[in-house]
Amino acid sequence: MSIKKPEEDLIFDIVNYTIFGVFTLLCILPFYYLFINTISDNDLVKRGLIKLIPRGFHLNNYVQVFKLRGLGQAALISVSRTVGGTGLTVLASAFVGYLVTKNDLWGRKFWYRYIIITMYFSAGLVPWYMNMVLLRLTNNFLAYILPGMVAPFSIILVKTYIESIPPSLEESASIDGAGVLTIFAKIMLPLTKPILATIAIFAAVGHWNSFMDTLFLMTDEKLFSLQFVLWRYLNEANYLASIMRSGTTVAVDAAQVLTPRTIQMTISMVVVFPILCTYPFMQRFFIKGIMVGAIKG
Repeated sequence: MSIKKPEEDLIFDIVNYTIFGVFTLLCILPFYYLFINTISDNDLVKRGLIKLIPRGFHLNNYVQVFKLRGLGQAALISVSRTVGGTGLTVLASAFVGYLVTKNDLWGRKFWYRYIIITMYFSAGLVPWYMNMVLLRLTNNFLAYILPGMVAPFSIILVKTYIESIPPSLEESASIDGAGVLTIFAKIMLPLTKPILATIAIFAAVGHWNSFMDTLFLMTDEKLFSLQFVLWRYLNEANYLASIMRSGTTVAVDAAQVLTPRTIQMTISMVVVFPILCTYPFMQRFFIKGIMVGAIKG
């Protein structure tokens, strides 16, 4: 038997859905505009004639961009650092967040505050660079992973989430003879999946979008990340187009067919697309993790 909603609730739902629908369209529109300009006629794009409907459909822009020198190796580096860095960040944040909830941990409050204070104070770029040099992390793939393993904000989320789990679960496991590592691996990790998925999203986006560490620490082209390579080509879009107009033959094939505007838009779409594909699969964990991790008790 269906229950009819009061008129006030119906009006509220209509207004609510309308407002959020408009916000959703405003969020989607920039990506849609970017995409249709990458698959439309380059001359029309250059003159700004592509608005809401693609014209002169083709995929040649993507074909040419993927021919850019060093793109395949850079993509491998970015995927490797994203997967490896995200996994280690999630594992380290989960374990440290679990440890700081233990009252019998020596200096628990000190270590927790010591970690959190790094969120508010930083030594600056020059000391950071000198530290990385002394640790021999220049031209080293580990420079992409090790510095971000312990994330203070992620530790806060995990700690708050674990404190919302009934202590009786851990107590019963301890009575049965389970140690700290066993409890963490077999009880805490499965129960904290929502907040760990949230941390994974934060870490993956950070690793995927990062290119400043490549700029400062890497001179070996084999260690260049995808974002750094695309950023460099993005800044050289006008130069690539001028090569095309002059008819000079250079190793960069994209300059023969692309305009500066289409180069910039296509490269931007290549960078954004993987993250756009990741969010829908992680969204339900993301929302649940944030809500539960933000409320204590």
